[in-house]
Amino acid sequence: MVAKYLLVWFLLAGVAIANGILRQTTYGKSMSDLAAHQVSTVTGILATGAIVWAVCRYWPIESTTQAWSIGLLWLVMTIAFEFGFGHYIAGHSWDHLLADYNILKGRVWSLFLLWITVLPLLVYKLSARPM
Repeated sequence: MVAKYLLVWFLLAGVAIANGILRQTTYGKSMSDLAAHQVSTVTGILATGAIVWAVCRYWPIESTTQAWSIGLLWLVMTIAFEFGFGHYIAGHSWDHLLADYNILKGRVWSLFLLWITVLPLLVYKLSARPM
């Protein structure tokens, strides 16, 4: 099951890239970089939540341990992608990439990372509840 959710991460990465493109081509032009970053983080959280909820209807997570395994896998892959792609492909400096982690300056990217880590557990717990 975790292998299937490895594939789901690629879908989530595509959604995150589309979310960034949307930010850069629309509302990001009419607001500050910080505000656009914050809005983009919220839209990313909502989009990934909806996708994972839908996927879990077809590929249910089977245990708390499995949910944590998926979340930690997604966290590691996201950070590796962010720094690998961001630095080596997009050409951003390490300082630029690390700046998104400064929550004291309003950079809320860390909340997204927390979200994708606990999202599988949250979906598992909510979907396991009797209706």
